[in-house]
Amino acid sequence: MPIRPATAADVPRIEAIVAEAYALYVPRIGKPPAPMLADYAAHVAAGQVHVLEEAGAILGAVVFWPEPDHLYLDMVAVDPAAKGRGFGRRLVTHAEAEARRLGRPEVRLNTNARMTENLTLYPRLGYHETARRHHEGYDRVFFAKPLT
Repeated sequence: MPIRPATAADVPRIEAIVAEAYALYVPRIGKPPAPMLADYAAHVAAGQVHVLEEAGAILGAVVFWPEPDHLYLDMVAVDPAAKGRGFGRRLVTHAEAEARRLGRPEVRLNTNARMTENLTLYPRLGYHETARRHHEGYDRVFFAKPLT
């Protein structure tokens, strides 16, 4: 299952996966989560999106970009029909590999405080909580993972 840079032709599928993957959080948060509002065409044009394919079908996407002292992991989404197959973990691992390739010593991310699944997932993947605060209209939990 290759992970490759996304193209403009992939944007509708990326948007569909994000909408489906994050829909369950709308009632918890009371509004669409930030990933549902992102401009994926702009992220793709900037080279910030990679997609995971199986048999030519896109089943997941990850958005990340390098900052001067870390790689920022902005979003991970997997088609709900493909959940439980380790694709989300593979996408996170791909972002971490890119951070290493780019010489960044750390990956940082944040998640909504009401996405409780993520609050247990990221520590299992080696991330530690660095802060909690209201940011850009959402209650967020910030995480970091040093890369060795």
